[in-house]
This record gives sequence, structure tokens and C-alpha cells, in this order.
Amino acid sequence: MRKVLLGFGVFLVVLVAALALAPVLFKDKLRALADQQIAQRVRATVQYDPANIDVSLLSSFPDMTVNIRELRVIGLDSFRRDTLAYLPNLRVGLDIMSVVRGGQIDIKTIELERPDLSLRVLKSGRANWDVMISDSAAAAKGQDTSQVHLAIKSWKMTDGRLRYEDLTLPFSMQAAGVNHSGSGDFASNVFDMVSQTTATDLDMTYDGVAYVSNKQLDADVTMEMDLSKSLYTFKDNKIKLNDFPFSFAGAIGLPNEKDITYDLTFKALETDFKTLLSLVPGVFTEKFKNIETSGKVAFDGYYKGTQNDLLMPGYGVNLVVTNGQFKYPDLPQAAKNINLKMQVDNPSGFTNNVKVNIPQFHLDLGPNPVDGNITIDGLAPMKVDGRVKANVNLAEALKVYPVKDLAMRGQLFVDGTAKGIYSKTQMPVVNAAIRLTNGFVKSAQFPAPIENINLSGTVVNTTGKVNDTQINLPQFRMVLEGEPLEGRLTARNIDKPVFDANVRGTVDLTKITKIFPLEGMTVTGRVAGNIAAKGNMADVEAGRYQNVVASGTVKATNVTYKSKDLPQGVRISSGTATFNNNQIAVQSLNGTAGSSDFAASGTVSNYLGYLFTPGQSLKGNMTVNSRNFNVNEWMVDEVSAKPTATGGKAPAKAEGVLQIPKYFDLVLNSNVDNVTYDNLKLTNAKGTVTVRDETAKLSNMTFNTLGGTFGTTGSYSSKNLAHPTFDFGLNIQNLNIQNAFSAFNTIKKLVPLAGQVEGIFGTKFSLSGEMGPDMFPNLSTLTGKGVIDVVKAAINQSEVMSKIASLTTLPELKTLLVVNKEIQANIVNGNLVVQPFDLAIGDVKMTFGGSNSLGGALAYVTALNVPTGKLGNALNSKLTQLTGVKDIQGTERVTLGLNIGGTMTNPIVQLTSGSVKDQGKAIVTNVVKTKLTDALMGLATKNKAKQDSTQVVTDAADQTAEEKARIAAEKAKLEAQARLRNQVGKGLNSLFGKPTPTPKPVPKPAPTPPLDSSPADTTKP
Repeated sequence: MRKVLLGFGVFLVVLVAALALAPVLFKDKLRALADQQIAQRVRATVQYDPANIDVSLLSSFPDMTVNIRELRVIGLDSFRRDTLAYLPNLRVGLDIMSVVRGGQIDIKTIELERPDLSLRVLKSGRANWDVMISDSAAAAKGQDTSQVHLAIKSWKMTDGRLRYEDLTLPFSMQAAGVNHSGSGDFASNVFDMVSQTTATDLDMTYDGVAYVSNKQLDADVTMEMDLSKSLYTFKDNKIKLNDFPFSFAGAIGLPNEKDITYDLTFKALETDFKTLLSLVPGVFTEKFKNIETSGKVAFDGYYKGTQNDLLMPGYGVNLVVTNGQFKYPDLPQAAKNINLKMQVDNPSGFTNNVKVNIPQFHLDLGPNPVDGNITIDGLAPMKVDGRVKANVNLAEALKVYPVKDLAMRGQLFVDGTAKGIYSKTQMPVVNAAIRLTNGFVKSAQFPAPIENINLSGTVVNTTGKVNDTQINLPQFRMVLEGEPLEGRLTARNIDKPVFDANVRGTVDLTKITKIFPLEGMTVTGRVAGNIAAKGNMADVEAGRYQNVVASGTVKATNVTYKSKDLPQGVRISSGTATFNNNQIAVQSLNGTAGSSDFAASGTVSNYLGYLFTPGQSLKGNMTVNSRNFNVNEWMVDEVSAKPTATGGKAPAKAEGVLQIPKYFDLVLNSNVDNVTYDNLKLTNAKGTVTVRDETAKLSNMTFNTLGGTFGTTGSYSSKNLAHPTFDFGLNIQNLNIQNAFSAFNTIKKLVPLAGQVEGIFGTKFSLSGEMGPDMFPNLSTLTGKGVIDVVKAAINQSEVMSKIASLTTLPELKTLLVVNKEIQANIVNGNLVVQPFDLAIGDVKMTFGGSNSLGGALAYVTALNVPTGKLGNALNSKLTQLTGVKDIQGTERVTLGLNIGGTMTNPIVQLTSGSVKDQGKAIVTNVVKTKLTDALMGLATKNKAKQDSTQVVTDAADQTAEEKARIAAEKAKLEAQARLRNQVGKGLNSLFGKPTPTPKPVPKPAPTPPLDSSPADTTKP
């Protein structure tokens, strides 16, 4: 027995040791496998720290767990700025024996803790989660696709966040607090997948309308998975939104790569009206459990058909509410007699063929009735027939429905009918009236009430023609903290409105925006004015402003504005303006834009066209003065056009590009004492800026910086925000060479020799190219020419000159002094080409020219005409070979030709020619011409390649557009056929069948039993 116990103990020790050592033995292998699979099978950027990978066996025996922390998946190309998944904790359970065997590794479980998933589909249909390379594609590249096998038995997500956006629909969904778990044997072809899902906050939006907002989700779903047939059948399931439970029946299939088939029905699992009420925004609160309700609900529907590029499944929904009633226990009155019938039907699936029928809607808010009905047939065009009528005492309404911290009073009357076709060219016959008497609103967000709200108005169209619509608001008046605001408005001819309006009073923007919040924006301050306008929009669009009567005065005090697109914010401390139909005259406008101050005056014209006619520009001529202006905080991202400034402290360096507004046509006469641009400080900046067509043209712009004086005339265009262009003429005087070299990357790259030069220079240079994402020139695009005027410069400790001096045995060449020398240069295809220029160093005459590239490669040539006696014997021997003159010492002077290659830090100097003639100028000129020709040919080749690339992209876009047009035409054809079949069916029913009588209205509907939920009734053919 002792031996048995001893042996068992040894076995346990060995087993525990093996469990403890397993992570050490397999960690590197699994990490290498993960890196290999990511590199070969994932089209995305996957970021994680190898130190954040742990392997464990003890906690998950008999499986091995790989735990990866802080893993992030970022898309490529169009999604390169999107994080697809951020996974703080990812645990993958592996079959231990598959790891030990070293062949195919089986993944059995997956767990996610606090994941943040963002799924997007672009309008093109491209999805950001399409990052996995298929087995067939990997095999085609010769990669092993059998190393990892999904044999998943279970999976789990804890406290996740999910965002889904599909721009093709357009549909979006957000869910927070998501907990999900599931199980199923994916190693089998047929099995049941069981899942449980909860979410604390679910929102769904379609086409900008929120259909589900802040709802709780609880779903238990069992599906039969037939992987061999790609058929997924709903079995036992129960889904609950807040307190509303429903279930699905039917199946989803993937018969081929393009089609998805649906054959689904759904229905409510309970008939209590309270369950439906829980979906109403604001109702599902702590008090909801004590609410008193009665009434019945019937809800069912179907989703059936094929989804592909051309087709969408048909769908239908039936909802009936009978004698609904609810009353909050702490409120005195109830909402009762809630009766609703609604049917939505679209068997063809084409959105334009949808039919909505609400023949009956009624509720009583305490003693106040609300009635309505509507039928809608199609969307474009839309055939509509409906009415709404309500006469509600707002104070009584709050006795029924709780709105926290809100007080309302006043009588609201609404009565409107609409019948006919709604389209771009038609509208229904409309007769609507609205009236609010003695209104009062007060909320906790801003306790100052809006009082004495009185307004009445009508909207009338008797013909169905758009231009026959008349809007009449003969009066509106309200008082906000003792300050009245009143006015009137009449308008007709909707296409080209004829209007007559007047508004007068003082508006406290701080109070107004607290009462009516503006999402993503903050506005404060006070605006007082008396504004009148009367005229015809046709005259505005045609520029016949003399036919428009507009007048008024506006005075702004401490107005501030800040938004997501303008995080820097703008503040107008004071501003006064008068206007007429032609222009606005700004007498004084003082304020700050971000950290920059400004004072402006002048005139603005075409403001009516700019405000009311898309595509018309705001014109004007303004004088703008500033003490300090920071350009850096007005940069935007070159792809998204979003500001790069955070809205806090002004950035010290430029980040992003400067965007010129599209619809501005302004002349700005500017005078700025101090300008900050990147890390440069400019002073005394003066000149004229003309802003037009997304281009800023500078005229006679001057400023001082780095101790020099700058002048420029030219333009900057942001039409193509990803590739903004410029074309400037520069006039610089008395600039320190070392200051320029330190401050300007352009000089560092194009003139590397300047780093070894001390002195003063000026230049007159024309320069064009593209701006980079940091608002500095993209050097590879530069083209230019001009003259560099060296006032005085000394070249010391230059590797180039040291090697020339050493080769020629002329030590005086180590130090050069250049005074009053003009040097002509060209910039072509990103290369600086220096035209030949002459220098004299004692009795040595030098001619210098050539080029250098952005990469720092030197390609210069110099010719030295020197007294022969100064040269050493070794060099004389070399010159005898080069010139063919045996008695080289018998000549008075000799010309040496030198090539300078390599780089500034490691130059290569070679003696390439010699002559007893003084032909240095000709030698250097010929070489420089060759360099310039090569650079021009390189530029032409690059431009041709760019044009070819653009054409390829254009051709591809044309093909894509042609395919989209073909699909759209085919959809329209099928949609029309479906609509025609429906109309023919109606006609045959009318011809051979008995017409269905129109039900007569009754004062109060009788109770309607719940809809039969049997498959025969709820599934459409």
C-alpha cells in the first residue's frame, strides 16, 4: 500500500509540474502561430503587445487557455481610421491534445470581456469586418490552411459595447452593457445553437428616424444549425424589448454566395397593453411597474423572400390596440380609450411599394380627445390620405403623462387633413390649422419660463400643385424673462416662395438654447434686432435684389458659438450691422476666434442668395485687424475635413491643412501685428487676401520673421483637400542663413549646404506645388525658379570644400567668402538645379553648378582655373594624362574639372578633366544643362504616370457607376412589375369578385379580438 500511495503521489507531482510547465513550453509556439495566422489570414492592422499574451492550463483544464490583453484591430484603406474591435481581454480555449500533437490546433471556446466592436458598411457595400482571407485564397498562395480549426463548443461576451452602421440601408444600431453566451458543436454539421443575450441600452435608427431608443433587451434563442445546407431554423426563442415579449418562427438560408433566403413569422407572446406601452420613450421608468393599465394588444408579422443585389424580402406587420388605458398612480388623470389599428404590407420587398394603413387612432388625454387616420401607398411618389385632430389643454396633458421637471399651460388646437400625391412635383390637397393660446413652458434645465406664447397659423393647398401652397402665420408672440419677441410670416409658391415676414425683439441665446438644446453646439449671448423682408425667391436666385424689400438693424453682445466642427469657438464681444436688400453694412465687429482676436468692418453682399439658394457665394469687402492670430488651430484633417484643434489651448505647431470655405467670395484687407504659423512667429503682416472658389489669393502680402523681411504674391487652393496646392512668388530680404536653415525644412532638404554657411541672403523666387498634411510643402511636388542673392556668406568646415582643397592641394579653398553674388536656380521634380556661377578665391577662379536630390544625393560639378605652379607634382602628372600636354609646368594656368557626388556628410570628389584653356564656364554649363534636362524629363514621366493612374481610377469608377445603374434599373423594373401585378389583382377582384364594403364610422369601436397567430394566417404567400 505504501508503494501504491508513493507512486500515486509521484504521479500527482508529475501532473502538477506538467500543468505548471505547459504555458512555458507552448507559449512561444502559440505566439508564433498567432503572428503567422494574422500575417497570412487577416487584412487589417492587428496591434497587441507580445508581453500581454499568457497561457494557462491550471484554470481551464483539460483545455489550454490563451489570454490576450489590449488587442486592437484597425481596418485598411477606407477604414484605416476605424477601430473594428478593441478587446481588453480575449480568452481562447484550445484542445490541449491538439497543441501537444503539434498538428492542427482546435479552438473550442472564445471569451470576450468588455469588448468594443464597431461594424460599418459603406454606401458601396464594403464592410469593415470583411478582413479574413478565405481558405481557398490562402491555399492559392500556397499557405497551409489546416493549422487552426474551429471546433467551438461555447462562447461568451461580458459587458460589451456594439455599434453597427449600414449606409446602404441606411440603418444603425448601438447596444451597451451587452452580455452574451452561446453553445453549440461547430464540429458537427447539424446541431442546436443555444444563446442568451441581454443589453441594458439598445438604440435602432433607420433613415435618420429612431425607432428603438434606450430599450432593454433580453433574448433566449435556440436555432437548429444545418451547416451542410447553410440553413438556420428558429426553434424555441423568446425576445423581450423592455416588457414587450415576442418570438420568431421559420428559417434563414444561404443557398449560394449571393442570395439569402428568409421565411420568418413573428408574433407577440402576450396580449396585455402594458407590454406594448413599455416601448414608448420615457415610459419605462421605476414607476412603470406600478402603472395601472387595461386593454389588449395583437401583434404579428412576416419577413419572407430572397435578398441579393436586386431583391429584398417582402414584409408585413399587423398591430391592433383595443380599449387601451394607462394611469400613473401619482397622477390624477388617465389616458384612456386608446384604440389603434395598423397594417404595414409590402409583399414585393421593394421599399417604394410599401403600404401603410391606419384606419383608426383615438385616445383621450384626460378630457382631451386626439383622433387620426392615415393610409400611405408607396413612397416616391407617395399616395396619402389622412387626418389628425386634437384640442389639448397642455396642463391637463401633464396630469396624464409624466414629464419630469416640466411645467406647461395653454390650449393647443390642431386640425389637419391631407389627401393626394406627394412627390417632387406634387403635394396632397392640404388644409391644416394650428393655434396655441396663452402658452407657458418652464423646465428644470432653465427655470426662466417662456410666457404669453400666442400663435395661430394655417397651411392650405386646394389644388395639389406644390406652388399653390400657402402658409400664413399672422402673429406670434412670446415673452422670455420680460423680453418680448414677436413677428409674422406669410408665404406662398413653395418652389419659388413669395414671402412677407417681420421679426422684432431681443433674444437671449443662452436662455433659448437651454430651453431648446442644440445638439453638439453651445451658443450664448444676446441679439437684438428689428428685421423685415418681403419679396420673391425667384428674384433672390436671379440676383434682382432691387425687387426684394429687406431692412433692419442687428446688435450682438457677447455672442459665443462652439461646436464639434468648430471646437476653437468664436466670440463676438460686440457687433452692430444694418442691412437692406443689397448688402449688410458692418459698422464694428469685435471678438475672438479661438485664441485669436479680430476687429472687422465693411460690407457683405449677396447674403440673401447665400442663405437661401444652394451654391451661391457670400460676397463682401472687409477690413480685418488683429493683434495676435494663431493659424495652427484652424487646421483640418486632410481626409475627414474635421478640425485637428482640440478646442483647449491653442496648438503650438501646425497639424493638418487649412481649408478655404467653398461659397465665399470675399476681399479681406488684413493687418495683423503677430501671426503664429507652426513654430514661426510673424510680425507686422499686411496685405490683401481674396477668398474665392476654395482658393485664397494673396496680394502684396508682407511680414517680418527670423530677422528678415518677406513679401509674397500668389495663391493657395484647398479644392482637393487631400492635395492642396500653392503657387507663390517670394521676395525675401536680409534673412540670416542659419536662421532660415533651422526654421524651414524646405531649405534643409533642398539646400543642405546651407547648414555649413554663415551669412545673410535674399531671394526672388517663384514656387509651386502641393502642401503636405502639416501645411508645409510636399518637396517631391515642388517646381520653381528664381535668383538667390547672397549678400555676404562664409563657408567654413565644409566636407565638400575640404575634399576639394585636399585633392587640388589648394588649402585656401577650405574657407570661402562670398559677397554680393546672385545665383540662379531651378526646382524641378523635387531636385534643386543650381545654374553655373563664378567665384574668385585669391588667384583661383571657380565656376560651380549642378543639382542635389531630396534624398541628399549630390550631383555637382566645379571647374577651377588655377596657376599651374600652385599644383603639386602628383596632380601635375595626372593633368599631363588628361590634357596630353607633356610640359604642363610650362603653361601659365590650367583648368581642372571636378565631379562632386555622394552626400553632404560623405561627399565624393573626383578629378575628371583638365585643360590648358580657360573653359570652366563651358564645362559646368554643359553639365548643368544635362541635369536640368534629366529633371524635366523625370517630371514629364511622373506627370504622365499620374495622368494614367487617374484615368485608371476614373475608368474603374465609371465601371462601378455603370454596374450600379444597371442594378438600379433592374430593381426599378422588378418594382414596377410587382406594383402592376398588385394593381391587376385589385382590378380582377373588382371585376369578378364582390367588392368589400367600406365600414361606416362608429362613435366608439367595439373590442377587437387578438389576431389569430396561426401560420396559415400570418404567413404571406
